[in-house]
Amino acid sequence: MRVLLHVLFEHAAGYALFAVKEVEDIGMLLPQVEQSVLNLGKFSSVIKLSAFFPFKSAQGALENINAVSEGVVHADLKLFLETNLPSGGKKKAVLGVSDAKIGATLQEELNLSIQTGGVVAEIIRGVRLHFHSLVKGLTSQAASKAQLGLGHSYSRAKVKFNVNRVDNMIIQSIALLDQLDKDINTFSMRVREWYGYHFPELMKIVNDNSTYCKLAKMIGNRKELTEEMLEAIEEITMDSGKAQAILDSSRSSMGMDISPIDLINIESFSSRVVSLTSYRQELQAYLQSKMSQVAPNLAALIGEVVGARLISHAGSLTNLAKYPASTVQILGAEKALFRALKTRGNTPKYGLIFHSTFIGRAAAKNKGRISRYLANKCTIASRIDCFSEVPTSVFGDKLRDQVEERLAFYETGEAPRKNLDVMKEAVIQYRVLVIANLKSESKMSARNRKLFQ
Repeated sequence: MRVLLHVLFEHAAGYALFAVKEVEDIGMLLPQVEQSVLNLGKFSSVIKLSAFFPFKSAQGALENINAVSEGVVHADLKLFLETNLPSGGKKKAVLGVSDAKIGATLQEELNLSIQTGGVVAEIIRGVRLHFHSLVKGLTSQAASKAQLGLGHSYSRAKVKFNVNRVDNMIIQSIALLDQLDKDINTFSMRVREWYGYHFPELMKIVNDNSTYCKLAKMIGNRKELTEEMLEAIEEITMDSGKAQAILDSSRSSMGMDISPIDLINIESFSSRVVSLTSYRQELQAYLQSKMSQVAPNLAALIGEVVGARLISHAGSLTNLAKYPASTVQILGAEKALFRALKTRGNTPKYGLIFHSTFIGRAAAKNKGRISRYLANKCTIASRIDCFSEVPTSVFGDKLRDQVEERLAFYETGEAPRKNLDVMKEAVIQYRVLVIANLKSESKMSARNRKLFQ
């Protein structure tokens, strides 16, 4: 039986079906196709355009390419193949496609014999190169314009409907927050060393980096520090004793004299460190608000910062929700895990969740157990956040109570409540909140209708 090979090519301008010359074995074509791909004349002798279906509009092209990328057979593609592929007879039609995913769907829906890779990949490579020459009426410029327009609309649609787009804000925020912490610490140490030559005693009196930078900016030359400035120093330090100690130390300081130009540079740098510290606080408030919208239960259970780090390390909230509790437990300790597996040592008990207050409060012998229990609750919280329609921290609060009860159980032996009972309470509270939310939305919509009438 001779095999007739047809190759489907998806272009921004439309669907094209190419017929390949009949041979006993399709695999025999491979050397011939490889040699003729770059030469249009030779390549035209191997394949022939059987049918072309142009897209009617840019919206139609976008719908079709979205369907192809998701492995779904669009109605246009189905009609095109049913109309133009030979059916019945002695010749058995084989359809070559570039993507195995759409190929499996076509095989299931249209009962076709599908082939991918090998000679099909080479033919599609040649078709992609010479497409505007193989289709009559299609110029190279028109094909390029169609590809550019579809590329822009496809990318725009992907960004618009990206389910992880809100997670991206959290990932960027926590990454910037960690970077700011490192930078502020480094810059503060630089200010301490720089200003310490002039006023070394201030370093021992003030431990907080932000307060030190504010004082360095405000005091300037220690010889000009007077009793009138005591109140301003007290406002910064929030401690009258420290303010008086700073004033007394300035009068008997062992520091060297400093030139005005050096002071100007120190004050300028200190003001930048203070502004960075202020921005860090604003960024943390922004992160807390985002976490309360995206992952309220996870934030209520383990805190906004640790929860954001888990989401960032996983890549998205959806990825975190897919992880089992055992993976969440050691998330962030991958190096230690693989080192332990390689050396056959003890595997790590915790990763990023170590920064949670629960691990620190647990006794040394119970740290492993509480981290395992906490990872289990984090997995539940992330899945609720990922798939719930109304964002609420009801479940997170209940899960946090359960971890507290488990900590008390390890310390005192008091039996915690059963998980089933706690979740029943949470579900009841959640339903009440959903009903209240629906009522408020209906009131708002009724009010809006009145406004627009």
